[in-house]
This record gives sequence, structure tokens and C-alpha cells, in this order.
Amino acid sequence: MRVLVTGGAGFIGSHVVQALTERGHEAVVFDVSTAAGADVRNPEAVGRALSGVDAVCHQAAMVGLGKGVLDAAEYVSRNDLGTAVLLAAMAEAGVRRLVLAGSMVVYGEGRYECGEHGVVRPGPRAVRDLDAGRFEPVCPRCGRELRPGLVGEDAPPDPRNVYAATKLAQEHLSAAWARSTEGSAVSLRYHNVYGPRMPRDTPYAGVASFFRSALARGEAPRVFEDGRQRRDFVHVRDVAAANVAALEAEPPRGLLTVYNTGSGEPHTVGAMARALAAAYGGPEPVVTGEYRLGDVRHITADSSRLRAELGWKPEVRFEEGMREFADSPLRDEKPNGHMS
Repeated sequence: MRVLVTGGAGFIGSHVVQALTERGHEAVVFDVSTAAGADVRNPEAVGRALSGVDAVCHQAAMVGLGKGVLDAAEYVSRNDLGTAVLLAAMAEAGVRRLVLAGSMVVYGEGRYECGEHGVVRPGPRAVRDLDAGRFEPVCPRCGRELRPGLVGEDAPPDPRNVYAATKLAQEHLSAAWARSTEGSAVSLRYHNVYGPRMPRDTPYAGVASFFRSALARGEAPRVFEDGRQRRDFVHVRDVAAANVAALEAEPPRGLLTVYNTGSGEPHTVGAMARALAAAYGGPEPVVTGEYRLGDVRHITADSSRLRAELGWKPEVRFEEGMREFADSPLRDEKPNGHMS
């Protein structure tokens, strides 16, 4: 199979290219950082790149929380306009297979249960509570403490920052493309991806990169809130393998199929920081009590659908992955946070 990988020189994209090649496929790299400077918002460049292509793996995106609403126009341009241009070119070129780099951020908060009211959806956390160090969401009906659980693909989306809104819009655009072309579209909703070639500390990087960058500077990782917020840290090679599995599968035509893509082993952010610091041999993390308004408290994945339907399973265990990541060099960010 000849596969166009947008963002193919980036963090996740480069691992996807490697995984495709190892499976005997031909990967065509389309990336803004290459000598050709191929921008997915350029219809002519995208049209040329689609020549002879059987499928597209769309990894190119502006990621992370960035600078909040100040970055909104750039996020929408790179993520949503770029996706629209790509999909229109695919429709014209007759390419009918798409795998999209989705994100768990579309859910907002994860799944919560109240002892009295069952499954509930807490609203955004109030600034007064965050300022007072009250980080846990409470039941919107009785105000009691909630139990976090695994969120499934059928949970309604609730994007709570600009990046999340653009990732959900990408899925809607992909679904519309699939319906109008009878194409097959798969969105892999990545959880917290980490591993070799991760971009270094920028406003557009993930928490694992922040901690690893601090350690490289000889500084203690700074953990926001109380460090007890739960995430699903999934290794980049496992994410790349999920992309290959989705490309090699035969998903239904005419609609978008969504899969959570996580390790299935939730860890707190504090535990991740401690594991990484220990593997690196650096200073112990510092829990700051600081917060970012765009962050959610707990978001962990139920990835059983991906395992059952595509036969995928994560191979890199948390401890092994953190040891490798501690020894891996970080890469420089592409312009304006454009990385994958």
C-alpha cells in the first residue's frame, strides 16, 4: 500500500512512517519541515502528493494547549482548514481511505460516577475552587466526591479548549467526507503519547516533554495541581502500530469509526514525573499546586474496542517506556507549534 503520511517528519508521524515501512508499505512523507516545505493547507501541493496514493494517514496538526485563545486562528487554520483542504483533494483524487490522528481531548473530562446519582458529567472546574486547591470535580447534582473511570468512545464530546475544539472539528469534517465519497475514515483518539523524538519544552508540547526537558536542564519537573490527576500514557511505537492496524483493516465505508488509543494502564501525572525522574537520575519532582484553566482533571481510556476489532494491543509497558524516554534525545519544535 502506498500511504501519504501528513506530518510524516514529526514526532508521531515519523514513527508511523517507520512502522509502515517495516510492514512492507510505501510511506510518502508530507511535512512542513521538509526541504519542500509542504503545507497541508496548499491545495496544489496536496494534490501532487496524492498522486498514486492508496490511503492517507493524517498526522499533521498544531498540538497542545499553546497560548489559549490567542492561538485560536492558527489552530483553526492548521488543523481544520488543513484537514478540509486535504479531504477535498482526496475526494478529487479518488483516494478513499483515511486514518486521522484524533485526540482524547474531545471528551473534556473523563467518566465519573456518583455514589447516589450514577454516571454524571461535571462541568468545568471553577476558578475559585482551583485557587483554593480543590481540584477534584464534584457531582453537579449533590456536590459529593466522584469516582473517575474509563471513558468509552460513545461518551459525548465536550471540548474545553481551542485545541480540543479543532480536533473535534477534524472528526466532523472526516465524517462528512466519508459520507459524501463512500470512503472509510478512522479516527484514533490518542491519549498521552510519549517516547523518542518527542518535541522539547514548548507551549505546544505534552506534559511528558515538559518533565523531560526540565530534567535535561538539571531542574526538578514541576507538577501542576496536586499531581493526582489521572492520565493514560501510551508509547509512540504503540500508537504507530495502531495506525498501521487501522490502515490494514477494512472499516465500514461511508462513515467515521472512532477508536480510543491508550495503554489501558492509568497513572497519575505525579507518578509519571517520579518514574521519569528516577529513570533519568534527576531531582525529585516538585508539586506546585499551580493549574491551567484548559486542563481537565482525569481522562483515561477504554481501548477495548481497538483491541477487539483491529487486534491491536500495546506492547511497551510504562516502566520500560519511561526508562527509554529518559535516555532519548528531544527534538526541536517545528514553526508555530506545527508538529505531530
